Amino acid sequence: MLSTYEVLYTMSSNKNWSADEEHSSKLVRKAKESPFVPIGMAGFLAVVAYGLYKMKSRGDTKMSIHLIHMRVKAQGFVVGAMTLAVLRLMRCNIFYV
Repeated sequence: MLSTYEVLYTMSSNKNWSADEEHSSKLVRKAKESPFVPIGMAGFLAVVAYGLYKMKSRGDTKMSIHLIHMRVKAQGFVVGAMTLAVLRLMRCNIFYV
C-alpha cells in the first residue's frame, strides 16, 4: 500500500511535461490524467454564474452575505470533486494492486 507521500508524489510528478507545451494541450492532457479537475472547474463556474444571475433577486440580503454564500457553495463543489477524485484513486490502488 502506498503512503500519503508516495501518492502525492506520483500525482504531482509528470515525465511527459515539456516547456514548449501550449496551454490548451496542457489542459487536455491534465483532463485525461484526472477527469475530476474539469468537472470541478465547470461546477465552480456554474455555481458562480448562477449566483451572479440570482444576485438581482436577492431581496433584503446584503451583498457581502450573498457573495459569501456563493463562494462557499462554489468551493464546496470543488472540494467534493477533489474528494471523489481521491476516493477513486484510493479504490484503484486498493483493489487493483
